[in-house]
Amino acid sequence: MSEENKQRCFSCADCRVKACQYKEEDKYPGFCLTKSVDEELLGEAKDLYIDDAQNKKLAKTAAYVEGNFYGKYTRVQETIEFIKKYGAKKVGIATCVGLLNEAGIFANLLRKHGIDFYAVGCKIGAIEKKEIGIPKKDTLTKGERYESMCNPIMQAKVLNEQKTDLNIMIGLCVGHDALFTKYSEAPVTVLLVKDRVTGHNPAVALYTCNSIYSKI
Repeated sequence: MSEENKQRCFSCADCRVKACQYKEEDKYPGFCLTKSVDEELLGEAKDLYIDDAQNKKLAKTAAYVEGNFYGKYTRVQETIEFIKKYGAKKVGIATCVGLLNEAGIFANLLRKHGIDFYAVGCKIGAIEKKEIGIPKKDTLTKGERYESMCNPIMQAKVLNEQKTDLNIMIGLCVGHDALFTKYSEAPVTVLLVKDRVTGHNPAVALYTCNSIYSKI
């Protein structure tokens, strides 16, 4: 083993075995996190699935969707099935205003399935970026015109007031999604991740990292 590897901290990102999926203990790599799992932490996590009603409901609903639609349904279809099985009476949609068209299409699908929803765009309130100290050089227009900041905290607060049971993110920017998740009182799932370069399919960059994206 090289000196670099000796000093390196290995984790699941280095594993290609996936023996934990069916507990094939004889195939666990030496650095396997399951092999050396903290049993106390594992017990705490397991108890949270069993003792917390919301956690149990989310986990069982996710298992239902995976067990019945995995590899058969698109993410949009899976999300609708999840909403139905979870029994969400009202769904929140936190969308980038640049993807209002996509959000509108999804909203129409929810209507067709009889699902109540409330959507909030990221520019709600139209607060200028400079008001929170964002420098001109970090704006899209470089200060040439009024530019509203994305406001994921307000998106979350509005949906909290709407008493949504489940919130869905559509194309929020990197970091803004973290803020929305932080302040959302309802559980959050992701329908669409923004990536203008790849047509909102960030996995493309990973699949082509050894070819066209190798220089990036």
